[in-house]
Amino acid sequence: MTNVLTTTFRLAKDAGACQESYRKFAKHKGSVRKWGEDKPFSLLEVLEVCGIDDTLWTLRCCTESDKARRLSQIFACDCAEHVVHIYEKYYPTDTRPRHCIEVIRKYIAGEVTPEEGDAARDAARDAARAAERAAAGAA
Repeated sequence: MTNVLTTTFRLAKDAGACQESYRKFAKHKGSVRKWGEDKPFSLLEVLEVCGIDDTLWTLRCCTESDKARRLSQIFACDCAEHVVHIYEKYYPTDTRPRHCIEVIRKYIAGEVTPEEGDAARDAARDAARAAERAAAGAA
């Protein structure tokens, strides 16, 4: 797993992992006790079991160095920038997703606090969930 980002159950729990997803992944591994709290597992496996939202969340608690975490945050921002225009096409007055990208880039550069980054992320997530509900209602 040298070129794959990893995390552990302990890191995910300490970072405040969603209980539902934590339990789902623990069940997939046989149990936290069986796998081990500190034994790394791949974020690719998190993606397969829990989906993209949980995998992106898990980037915050990787076992790799600060440099790897920083690169994964930059990558997440780059990915979001490539698709944010789709959201803005349907919700032109909602600036939360783009604002989140900007704030997280400032966080990476050390220009905002973790709390400011968390607030921007939460607002962008709320926007995405509202859009998802609206799309489900239109279908």
